[in-house]
Amino acid sequence: MSKIGKKEIIVPANVQVELGSKVVVTGPGGELNFKLPLRISVGQKENILTVSRKDESKEAKALHGLTRSLIANMVEGVTTGFKKTLELSGIGFRANFEGEKIIFSLGFSHPIEVKPPEGIKFTVAGNKITVSGIDKELVGRIAAEIRALRPPDAYKGKGIRYEGEVVRLKPGKAAKTGSGGSS
Repeated sequence: MSKIGKKEIIVPANVQVELGSKVVVTGPGGELNFKLPLRISVGQKENILTVSRKDESKEAKALHGLTRSLIANMVEGVTTGFKKTLELSGIGFRANFEGEKIIFSLGFSHPIEVKPPEGIKFTVAGNKITVSGIDKELVGRIAAEIRALRPPDAYKGKGIRYEGEVVRLKPGKAAKTGSGGSS
């Protein structure tokens, strides 16, 4: 049995779950749905969801823990939501709000506009950008797309990074040889 798949999902009182071929989770944050794989079933007793597999095939074993995690993330998303914070580091790198979209100045010859898809909200405070929403996968994907606009440089560390991300810097040419010049 999958260690993760065996865990029960506790559903808060303000969240409704509809089961069938699709799992629909509705809560204060919104509504999310997930199409169940054929070899996986979900049962509900009062406020507890259990995920089980219908057979012992390799595919069912692989999907057991994944399905449980996705449903647990849906329940957490509609109650509290998810957020990722990105930091801009570098001289002249900045982000500005213009309506709902963010305009980035990242050292290119042109500004870059990023519009949030439905269900995603951006906030900008100084050099920090917060991507928030109820769908964990969508929040992570949008944050990764923003980071990919200008990933951290390996020599100076300039660029867009996740909050708390440690970027290992490479030594420059002078530090590599061990001395400042040749004799």
